[in-house]
Amino acid sequence: MDFNLYMNDIVDGARKEITDAGYDELKTPEEVEQALTREGTTLVMVNSTCGCAGGVARPAAAHSIHYDKRPEHLVTVFAGQDREATERARQFFEGYPPSSPSFALLKDGKIVTMVERHDIEGFSPVDVVSKLQKIFDDNCQEV
Repeated sequence: MDFNLYMNDIVDGARKEITDAGYDELKTPEEVEQALTREGTTLVMVNSTCGCAGGVARPAAAHSIHYDKRPEHLVTVFAGQDREATERARQFFEGYPPSSPSFALLKDGKIVTMVERHDIEGFSPVDVVSKLQKIFDDNCQEV
């Protein structure tokens, strides 16, 4: 089996899973700049191919947004795949080290808080949904 074809299948599936959940995929630094400087609240899901992304983070990303309060904008960058876009997004996460998978909540282009890999790995999707919804309660409007 060709390893690159295998990885493409994994990456394509991971991309589809998060975009099917309603997140806009940002693949270039320009797309990131435009999306993350918008007014309002924006949740950035930093996607990856690791097991905790597939088993915990992406399911949490999909389920957490079915809630009374949620961010106005949902976007995703893919660490290890869209490197320049991910690097540009991370420049907005001031005070936080690179972490994938992770979630960043921004308000009017400024970082509010993050759910980092150490808050995801070893936890269940339900645990991460709870963490995200607490952040939504504290920072987002009802939809």
